[in-house]
Amino acid sequence: MAQQDLASRVFLRPIATPIPLGFMALAVTTSVFAVVELRWIPASQGQTAAWMALLITAPLQLLASVFGYLARDPVAGTGMAFLAGSWALTGMETLKAPPGSTSQGLGVALIACAAALLIPVFSAGGKRVAALVMALTAARFALTGVAQLTGADTMRVVAAAVGLALGVVALYAALAFELEGARGAEILPLGRTRDATSHGEPGVRRRL
Repeated sequence: MAQQDLASRVFLRPIATPIPLGFMALAVTTSVFAVVELRWIPASQGQTAAWMALLITAPLQLLASVFGYLARDPVAGTGMAFLAGSWALTGMETLKAPPGSTSQGLGVALIACAAALLIPVFSAGGKRVAALVMALTAARFALTGVAQLTGADTMRVVAAAVGLALGVVALYAALAFELEGARGAEILPLGRTRDATSHGEPGVRRRL
């Protein structure tokens, strides 16, 4: 009985980077919270920012985390998961607290979150723009935590200013990564080092 050789074909379907989704969610929420903190709109509107964090930012960043792990990108996976939890906590505490009030418990939690976010910052390797976004997020959480602990107006304004800057940088990073994914080449500078470029993306994508 003749034996037949069976040819196997493997179809690889690379997963797109989830970073633009997570950074877009980050940009809108940090900006809305910053506007409330600066008193550009009434403090009572902080509930809108809280619901945005709970219904938009946290779910989208959690989704980005899942696809980050599926793409074998631990920095995206861990960073986005931790951001999702941090914004969910901030949203819940904001909904519970009276408008314009502070919470020492939330302050301690945000400072702890800021310290934990340094792990993906230092693990980002040659992706400097992504590392910058995470570093600014850590600074934003730390300053907001101090403002919650002390109730100082100066710290609140500084935290809000960093939050607005973070929103701009996060939107730029989201656009840069999105354009790169759509066109297959770096369109806007992402600050990659030569080592990062030579190693390519995580997982099987660099072998395609």
